[in-house]
Amino acid sequence: MATSLSKTGSGVQARGAIAGTGRTSWQDGTVFVLPDAVAAMAARGPQWQAWVDRLPAIVAGQLRDWSLTPDGVPSHGFCSVVLPVRADDGSAAVLKVAFPDDESEHEHLALRRWGGAGAVRLLRADPHRRAMLLERLHERNLNELWDIEACEVVAGLYARIHVAALPQLRPLAGFIREWTAELRKLPRSAAVPRRLVEQAISLGTDLAEDPACGGTLIHGDLHYENVLAADREPWLVIDPKPMSGDPHYEIAPMLFNRFDELEGYVREGVRRRFHTMVDAAGFDADRARAWVIVRMMHDAMWELTENDVPDAHHLTTCVAIAKAVQD
Repeated sequence: MATSLSKTGSGVQARGAIAGTGRTSWQDGTVFVLPDAVAAMAARGPQWQAWVDRLPAIVAGQLRDWSLTPDGVPSHGFCSVVLPVRADDGSAAVLKVAFPDDESEHEHLALRRWGGAGAVRLLRADPHRRAMLLERLHERNLNELWDIEACEVVAGLYARIHVAALPQLRPLAGFIREWTAELRKLPRSAAVPRRLVEQAISLGTDLAEDPACGGTLIHGDLHYENVLAADREPWLVIDPKPMSGDPHYEIAPMLFNRFDELEGYVREGVRRRFHTMVDAAGFDADRARAWVIVRMMHDAMWELTENDVPDAHHLTTCVAIAKAVQD
């Protein structure tokens, strides 16, 4: 399972189905069973509990309203449930219902803006329910490719999806100001090098004030598992956390995920991925490097402040990547 560098996490389309408990039935006798991991999301807090409680009824309502027939067992991401379905005409699709957080609010707008160019095609959307009907893709993702080959694929997709931002999208600059303010509060005793923290504060402050920090539709969480194989194109992007931002912001998840594969040559492995993506995408190396440092220190901050027992391996990974891109 990939690790998301967005604030709340990411979903995976139609993968890893697990039987569960919560259920609802339709007139044809079909029973929808929540995956256990989705039912367990209720433990995250009252809002999650309320969503999990509503979820069977939401799914049932969308199947009814859109005349869909279940066509497989449900799967889940960090904050969504996905059900393979068939439309009235027999075509294969997936129904995705997401937790109503800020990051999922504009997913349908990004997919509609892309219109299937480099990304999964949006067939229908019900923003009120955070429900989308999407074309069905294959389960195979970029984890099946050599990491450098996968980096080249993603860099090629950047050119397809980095289009003019929609006015509804939240600005990346606002998030960076907020997260950098939180980073300033990190105590000097925190288990990350203070030099990197101060560097990220300085870089984040400058980047947030740069006009180039906005104006482009960016994915926000584009990693190996958020690119799936398809029939009409070799690879298509899924699960955007869209913002109006800077394309250079996108690289970090491709360095962080599959990090354990770099054991024994971390510096060389991280730099090889980084320069592969920068060169293939035509990015400015210094700007891309700055964003990697900022994102790694923000992610380390969340690990330190949102967990009773921070994951030492997670922190080590963040620090190693921030160092590797600039050593």
